[in-house]
Amino acid sequence: MGVGVDTDTDMTGSTALESVNDWPSHGGQAAALLQRFGLPADHPLEDFSANLNPHGPPSWVAHFLAERIHQLDQYPEPSYYAARQAIAAQEGVSVDQVLLTNGGAEAIFLAAAHHAGQRALIVTPTFGEYARACAAHRLTVTEHALTGPAFEVDAGELQVKAAEADVVFLCRPNNPTGTVVPVAVIEGLLAGLAPTASLVVDEAFIDLALAAEPLTSLLARHPQLVLLRSLTKFFTLPGLRLGYVVAHPSRIERLASQQPPWSVNHFAAELVAPLLADTEFATRTQQWLASEQPRMASALAGQGFEVVPSQSCFLLVRPGDALQRRGVTSGALFERLLKQGMLVRHTHSFPGLDGGWLRVAVRDSGANDRLLQVLNDCLC
Repeated sequence: MGVGVDTDTDMTGSTALESVNDWPSHGGQAAALLQRFGLPADHPLEDFSANLNPHGPPSWVAHFLAERIHQLDQYPEPSYYAARQAIAAQEGVSVDQVLLTNGGAEAIFLAAAHHAGQRALIVTPTFGEYARACAAHRLTVTEHALTGPAFEVDAGELQVKAAEADVVFLCRPNNPTGTVVPVAVIEGLLAGLAPTASLVVDEAFIDLALAAEPLTSLLARHPQLVLLRSLTKFFTLPGLRLGYVVAHPSRIERLASQQPPWSVNHFAAELVAPLLADTEFATRTQQWLASEQPRMASALAGQGFEVVPSQSCFLLVRPGDALQRRGVTSGALFERLLKQGMLVRHTHSFPGLDGGWLRVAVRDSGANDRLLQVLNDCLC
């Protein structure tokens, strides 16, 4: 049955969820959505709302953790030196340029805490935790919106706004658009910042990007640059919460002074070195992404969707002109997919998108084909 006017969803996209605050602010929150749409808790779902590597966690991780279960009575090593050393070797920096964090979220909040009470600029639409962290630490926030259907950056306007901020938050590749701000624009931003200001670039998806040069090489010349990374997405370990910051040693020292002791649990810290050493997993992941991401982008465009040119493992889409003329909306399609067992990411919580788009994670080929088939059935 195609997407059309019915008793559940009209073509304005109006549903049982009437307030932005009613929508979960992250992907992977199936239970809340099932409840609000009146679906049973055991309603079968395939999750395309969380941007995680479908190949993970690596097969050896469960055994690795089980072998160390007797270490539950041990405190983590306070400096996390072994984990930081492994990251430093991977990134080509010194150990004192690395701070291990409880996932990428803690890194974001530490970066905001460093500029508590000051002025922040957030490049939107983007991950909502930057705004939450700024609110928690009393920063005054200004937004700079990416422009056009391809969500491009206006470098000149951004540089003007950035020069007036104490901290700039920018996601690269950006969540939810998958777009990548060029290195030259990053360097222009850094050149215009005050020495005490920070450019915080969240590179949580840099290892799940088709063509995005990491910014680590800029650290030596730009002490204002603060890079946030996540091991959660690439290794599919959201339950362990594992991330890190790479920055100038003086910035790392100040961020560390804001961090609670033993912030990262012992088992997560112990996993860092073997995870980074698993080159076979990394190669398999890169091969999957290079194959499946362009295939999904092309297939969705072929079904009549407007697809933002993404460089990462997710795609931001909305019904194109032909589908819109038929009355198809993102809101109606979201609910129809949910009822058909496919959970994609709504965009009500992303500033400027207002639910008008859907974010679709790229998964393994079998899952992707099932989503495409359900979409085709919905649109027929």
